[in-house]
Amino acid sequence: MTPDRAAAPEELFASVVADLLAGVRHVAVGMLSPIPGAGALLARRLDGARMRVSILGSRSHNRWTNGGAELFDLAGRGGVDAFFLSGGQIDGGADINLVGTGAYPRSEVRWSGCFGSAYLYFVVPRVILFRWEHSRRTLVEKVDFVSAPGTSAPGVQRSGGPVALLTNLCLFDFDRAAGRFRLRSVHPGHTLEEVLDQTGFTFELPPLVPVTPAPDGERLALLRGPVAQEIGAIYPAFARAVFGGGRELTP
Repeated sequence: MTPDRAAAPEELFASVVADLLAGVRHVAVGMLSPIPGAGALLARRLDGARMRVSILGSRSHNRWTNGGAELFDLAGRGGVDAFFLSGGQIDGGADINLVGTGAYPRSEVRWSGCFGSAYLYFVVPRVILFRWEHSRRTLVEKVDFVSAPGTSAPGVQRSGGPVALLTNLCLFDFDRAAGRFRLRSVHPGHTLEEVLDQTGFTFELPPLVPVTPAPDGERLALLRGPVAQEIGAIYPAFARAVFGGGRELTP
């Protein structure tokens, strides 16, 4: 199938998310996360609908009646295989900052807060970090406040943690043993030099840096068809702008 238009950045990101979720039984998506949500729904379609997708804020993809409390309980019992986290700052050790910048507690800028991120970071086996602003302001050498640590000291019980970081420029893998990121690929239209210039932490490089694969015709058809319909019921403006090409979608 030949798509009628090239993949939008959000469609590329959703396709990358789907690849990162390969083999997952149950993925949970938090509030205000339309791109991870679209990627999870795409992964479910590619998996033959065997994957369970839970999206907070959704009626059709949310079996919980008490939202976050039930998510935390299920994750603690090993019932959630993958989750997504972001932060105002993310550093080279995969620490995230959701509190603010500056010297705590007199932070110059305050954000929304942690809301269980540290707990989920410890118990969900596959945590995918994402940040759509890839800059030295957001990807820093060391976060100003550790809301959730990317690694733990030896002897600390921890079954979960980060596996990747997806940004608007590239995709990093995270090596938990080494405690650092390794560049996996650079997105089409961007360069390694741009990634190096805009990243505040050091990271490992492969001998040759691949280009992130763009979604093929089958994936674009799924994204612009059934996935757009499903995600449009939760984020209608996002679905119209990205997957609908500006056209109205029926939730």
